[in-house]
Amino acid sequence: MHRASRALILTTVALVAITLAACSSSRRSSSPQSAPPTSTAGATATTAAAAAGQKFGTLASPCGPGSAKGATDQGVTDTSIHIAYGDDRGYSGDPGLNKEMGDAVKAMIKWCDDQGGINGRQVVGDFYDAAITQVNTVTQQACKSDFMLVGEGWALDEAAEGTRVGCNLVAVPGFAVGPDFDNGPMKYEPVPGPADYQDASLFYEAAQLWPTQVKKADFFHTTLATATESTFAKNTEEAAAAGWDLLNCGVKINYNGEPDYKPFAAKFQQCGVQLVYYNLTPGPQLFGFLTAMDQLGEHPLYLTEAADYTTPFAQWNTQGIADQTYTREAFQPLENADIVPAVKQYVDIVKGDGGAVDQLGEQATSAFLLWATEAKACGSDLTRQCMVNHLATVHDWTGGGLHSSADPAGNLPPECGVLLKLTGGTWSQFYPKTRGQYDCNPEYRFHITNAANYGTTLGPDRLSTKFLGPNIIKPQTS
Repeated sequence: MHRASRALILTTVALVAITLAACSSSRRSSSPQSAPPTSTAGATATTAAAAAGQKFGTLASPCGPGSAKGATDQGVTDTSIHIAYGDDRGYSGDPGLNKEMGDAVKAMIKWCDDQGGINGRQVVGDFYDAAITQVNTVTQQACKSDFMLVGEGWALDEAAEGTRVGCNLVAVPGFAVGPDFDNGPMKYEPVPGPADYQDASLFYEAAQLWPTQVKKADFFHTTLATATESTFAKNTEEAAAAGWDLLNCGVKINYNGEPDYKPFAAKFQQCGVQLVYYNLTPGPQLFGFLTAMDQLGEHPLYLTEAADYTTPFAQWNTQGIADQTYTREAFQPLENADIVPAVKQYVDIVKGDGGAVDQLGEQATSAFLLWATEAKACGSDLTRQCMVNHLATVHDWTGGGLHSSADPAGNLPPECGVLLKLTGGTWSQFYPKTRGQYDCNPEYRFHITNAANYGTTLGPDRLSTKFLGPNIIKPQTS
């Protein structure tokens, strides 16, 4: 899994997918994030002065006053642009799920509108709480009134993909989960994780840093076969290419938990494992397993994906049981805010708006900035076609320094990574040793050769064929 969001939401997908069809209510709120600009010359001059020279990290601010006019597309008027955003915070099984994403977009809208909006049009955010099971309903609502999807993060996005494509709702999401959305048309993710490519930096870096341990490695399996196990099939390709030898110890726990984790820990012990890779997110199952390993005196290296970079995991680790945990990142950790201006700005902007922060919020922030940058480039002619034309040219995107360079237009993940280490209750950058720097190599952008593991059928243009129709918006070159 290439990014925090995917592993995070896998914990809920299997539990709620069967209830999707039964849900029909909508959770939507719509309100301007700031007052519309006044028409006085003095106010205009003040706004222009505030916007002049404004930046987000290394990125020149796309926001500011202007003279854009025209009701050019759905959700666009002379004075405003309605965008849809949201998360799953209303899911009863995990209240507040991914709320940092909605908090980030809301705060960034205010940041942008305080500078004058996009070419003078105020950005209006229409918030949709999909609460996991209502994703198709809220997408149907967005299809009726909003210009685009921006910075959203919905766990069951796959369930709404047919609706999204059917109404040509162009998306710049904070993350994508389902393979048909991963490789969907009219979708430009700031840090892509397509079905056919993976960010394999963790596997190659582990082989460089721990050449002995990767020869006695194994995956920690669960019974969630349709999610984690399908991802492990891709990971097996990556690990083999990087030089890992998997012991295949046969450890698999019930995803919903076990009464005793010692038998599973003992199986790893008997197998002689020295490195364990898992994509199980922090919670009772993971904590129970790690505790059992510690009780048996087993302390292998634990390698995991960015979903484990969480405050609750660090807070649980006060006794140092998970001190051998190393997590892959493409985003700058919040702990680097003192040396990475973009991270500090993200934290300051969102907290200043009363929101919560984490890496998912960084993802949503990068998505908003990508959308706003190309919306500015469209000027008065703000249409979905113009947005697709411009987004299809963005092959080098860092969100102003929030993350390593990725290729939204090509739907390709980064070629760079960072390893974080958990020590007690603190996360810190472990590799490269110089904080704020990335380890980069073209081979880290790994092509999955077994198409059976994609989870969908891709056409020659690498687009999922499931929902394609003749009326989708395609980039125009002239």
